[in-house]
Amino acid sequence: MPTSLKTPARSAMKTASDLSRLMHDVLARARAHGATDASVAVNHDEGYSIDVRMGNIETVSFNEDKGVSLVVYVGQRKGGASSTDTSPAALDALVTAACDIAKVSAADPCFGLADKELMTNNFPELGLYHPWAITPPEAIKLALDCETRALAVDKRISNSDGVSFSTYNFIHSFANTYGGEGCIEGSRHSLSCSLIAKEGEAMQRDYDYTTARNRVDLCDLNTLAHNAAERVVSRLGARQIKTQKVPVLFSSRVSGGILSSFINAISGSNLYRKNSFLMDSVGKRVFPTGFRIYEQPHLRGALGSSAFDSEGVPTRDNVFVDDGIVQQYILGSYSARRMGLKTTANSGGVHNLTIDANAGDLKDLLQKMHTGLLVTELMGQGVNGLTGDYSRGATGFWVENGEIQFPVEEVTIAGNLKDMFMGIQAVGSDINPNISTRCGSILINEMMVAGH
Repeated sequence: MPTSLKTPARSAMKTASDLSRLMHDVLARARAHGATDASVAVNHDEGYSIDVRMGNIETVSFNEDKGVSLVVYVGQRKGGASSTDTSPAALDALVTAACDIAKVSAADPCFGLADKELMTNNFPELGLYHPWAITPPEAIKLALDCETRALAVDKRISNSDGVSFSTYNFIHSFANTYGGEGCIEGSRHSLSCSLIAKEGEAMQRDYDYTTARNRVDLCDLNTLAHNAAERVVSRLGARQIKTQKVPVLFSSRVSGGILSSFINAISGSNLYRKNSFLMDSVGKRVFPTGFRIYEQPHLRGALGSSAFDSEGVPTRDNVFVDDGIVQQYILGSYSARRMGLKTTANSGGVHNLTIDANAGDLKDLLQKMHTGLLVTELMGQGVNGLTGDYSRGATGFWVENGEIQFPVEEVTIAGNLKDMFMGIQAVGSDINPNISTRCGSILINEMMVAGH
């Protein structure tokens, strides 16, 4: 085992006070260069990743990234620039570039910082920083151990597609000339195991993974190895099914994509461009009675938590759908002004998007579906944001009498998102802990499944 590999020192990262001084320096330079107002973001990330395969170390990669991004406003003109160099000369060049761009850009009355009354420098601490003092040699041993356990589960697992480990820490700071300022410090650790199984001439690949801000929240090694092995073996013997309309159950590994399509459709950037199938949807029913979709940005330790959005506006518990009816759009300051509305503190996206469950776990949903297709993987990007038409390649399992019968591959599922949203019969409690969207499996009453 290489003994020269050392964990990056935590002290190498800039502190919040270091970043604050840097940001105020940049803002002062921008003002001196003629900017009416400005905002600056500074990031400093560090960590490492490891890949092993079939008992061998394939890569050990150390990363340290730092950058400064500046947006300036000269009246109603906007310019931006970024740099990885924080020397005085580089900061001068950064400010000059941003201001020069602003001076030749077209004026837009909707340009500008977020409203001044929304600015603060007092944000909640969300428990996002949990560094893991694991050395690269220890991480390599962990990854190799995971692979060994997975390969031993079933003799049909003939090969490994690799085990990957990563651990990262980051600081993200923001400040603007309205007095808004905040800092988010966090960490993220993950381990994934990908396997190849073979039976006769048929081969299948599948994987499992675990991700968390705190290492104690990661799935234990033995469970991860067995889950990956069981997933890949379960796909052996996959076949096509005939073309038909049937209920479709999206497992929690893929169900978040349905919510993402809804979020995109009610996002201001698509609405003011009239590139959405849900134009003018506030106050209208889009989901069945009882369904509630909202965000929880202040969940302690959660993957999608954030105290402020990318404009420095304090995040809040927005409710997007209540009792199936759209309550509000998703807006940053610019899109809000274009629409004559106010920002919803969603510049840069939503945080810990959640849909309330109305059913039990996956087994319960299989019973509710009775007969249909369980989808565990999706391929392609076949979603039309303007019309809502949906068509994706899929793999999964055929279900009869509430029980999985056999694996399915090479099928396409199709429908329209409006019909799919209204056709949701149940949302499971089996939330995928490895992503920021808090959504269980979703059962839709009917979709076209194209096979042979």
